[in-house]
Amino acid sequence: MYLFAHGVMLFALLLSILGAGLACIEAWTERGKALPWLERLNMSSVILVTFASAILLRALVSRDFTLSYVTQYTDSTLPLFYTVTAFWAGQAGSLLFWALVMGAASILFLFSNTYQKLNPKTKLYFWMFFLPVQAFFLLLLTGPSSPFVTLVTPPVDGQGLNPLLRNFGMVLHPPLLFIGYAGFTIPACLALASTMTGERRLWVEGAHNWNIASWSLLTSGILLGGWWAYMELGWGGYWAWDPVENASLIPWFSATAFLHTSIIERRFGALPRTNVFLACLTLLLCIFATYLVRSGVVESLHAFGEGGVALPLILAISLGMVVSVAVALARPVGEGSSLPNLDSKQGMVVLLVWLLMLLGVIVLMGTLWPVLSQLWETNPVGVNQGFYNTICLPLFTAMAMLLALAPWLGWKGGFWKPKVAMIPVAAWICVFVIGLWLGVRPLLAVTAVGAAVAVTVSVVLLAVLQPKASRSRAFLSSHGSHVLFAVLVLGVAVSGPFQKTHEVPLSPGENFSFGGYLFEYTKLRTEKKPELAIEEAVITVSKDGKRLGELTPQRRLYRNYDHPNSEVSTLFSLGDELYATIHDIEGERVQPLKVSINPMVNWVWIGSLGITLLPLLAWRTRRAQGDHSDE
Repeated sequence: MYLFAHGVMLFALLLSILGAGLACIEAWTERGKALPWLERLNMSSVILVTFASAILLRALVSRDFTLSYVTQYTDSTLPLFYTVTAFWAGQAGSLLFWALVMGAASILFLFSNTYQKLNPKTKLYFWMFFLPVQAFFLLLLTGPSSPFVTLVTPPVDGQGLNPLLRNFGMVLHPPLLFIGYAGFTIPACLALASTMTGERRLWVEGAHNWNIASWSLLTSGILLGGWWAYMELGWGGYWAWDPVENASLIPWFSATAFLHTSIIERRFGALPRTNVFLACLTLLLCIFATYLVRSGVVESLHAFGEGGVALPLILAISLGMVVSVAVALARPVGEGSSLPNLDSKQGMVVLLVWLLMLLGVIVLMGTLWPVLSQLWETNPVGVNQGFYNTICLPLFTAMAMLLALAPWLGWKGGFWKPKVAMIPVAAWICVFVIGLWLGVRPLLAVTAVGAAVAVTVSVVLLAVLQPKASRSRAFLSSHGSHVLFAVLVLGVAVSGPFQKTHEVPLSPGENFSFGGYLFEYTKLRTEKKPELAIEEAVITVSKDGKRLGELTPQRRLYRNYDHPNSEVSTLFSLGDELYATIHDIEGERVQPLKVSINPMVNWVWIGSLGITLLPLLAWRTRRAQGDHSDE
């Protein structure tokens, strides 16, 4: 069966290559008669990939250990829920999932209103660019990263899923990222096709919904990864600037920049080359993120290792960059495409884009520093969190201040309410002066809190002055997202610098005071299941004589894994969240209990959830295609 599945993938690859070649011939000869065949070839390829995916899923569910992939990521005791999600737990499965989602996206686009309105030549060029991308992933899946490798002597049982992946956040984090990555294929290929054919209809309008959906999915995947790190790794934080964390953040910068520059082109026809380049760059950076995770070029907790895909990925990225730059430069600049003045809303958008791209370059250079420094260092060392925090956090704060000021500028220049526009600035100054007077340090945290307050004040004032506009979907989507970004900035500014941590060994009956709370270790509970053994310390928490609840951190020892895994326990609060983990247990004595007080950390998750959902209000129905007056 698995030889047949591999053959199905090879046939899908052949169809994609055939379609790509046919599209190139048709574009060269300008006959334009093969378009229906290109659509059929793509649909056939997607059906075959879907069939192969179903075979892999069936193998996982049935625990068929003759398949190497099933042996590596499941065992006989793994719950069905995690068995299904093992589909994307490994390199081969995640690439197959990406190819499957990308194919599904192409089918949705094929039957979309946007596609139907394209002229035949643009449709032809779209498949000329899309089918090679699809063929590239199928080439990886039939070569160095096949999920259908069988074992000559299959084991009685499998190795099981990595304990760190047995978490709800990690179940959703990878597929959301991959769906977001795959979704950006459509805008990139549409941008290239429309530019090559000179399609008069604005391609950014047709790509709008794809950009919004893909951005929201990518953002939710990144933020769920942060939540997983907070709840599973036990170090008390949610973002460590790990190379693989950075890998998904880099395309987010370019995608966010593209969301904002596309507004300018839709309204004024400006920045056409920039938008083509950013659409393509975002897709290439998504593939680059895959390269970082799977090439072995950087060391990371989440990386998969070499796997033979490094060279094909880097060659594909290089070729894609050459094509993207060439096509973008071939696009006429058009009227009104000169850079706007900085005293206009357009200018603020351009400045925001430059900040985003600067952040992307900084994170990229920091991530690759161990590789780059090999050119002159014998023992290269990567940059630490301090490097990123020192450079990136001030830039994020500057972005927040731009969001506070930009709404008060006209699209063509000048403040339309100059006196009112000074109120957010005054709010920021007040917060900063109060923090300075109270001796709050670090000052960067005070500055960031002030910026978050300024954004919120700015949007509230806008809603008061424009009550009708504030009820529109466009206002709620854009300005509501900015407020929730401010909430996220507030949570990051407070939860990181003002976190307090204490470690102490404890035996049952002992207690300690920390941060105004009393922690008492009451008992140790144990539980054994077929797949794991659990030791759970019960910590009663009280404050001022009032019982607040229990913290129940665990140490888990999973079957087939010798190293125990710590499970975090928290007491939820919108103020100080209590966070506990244990590293080791000797008898009933915890060695040690680590307790953290994380102020306002849940504002990070509230802001994160909001900025992934509110942009979806900007989704355009057919009736609303021409209405973007409130952007």
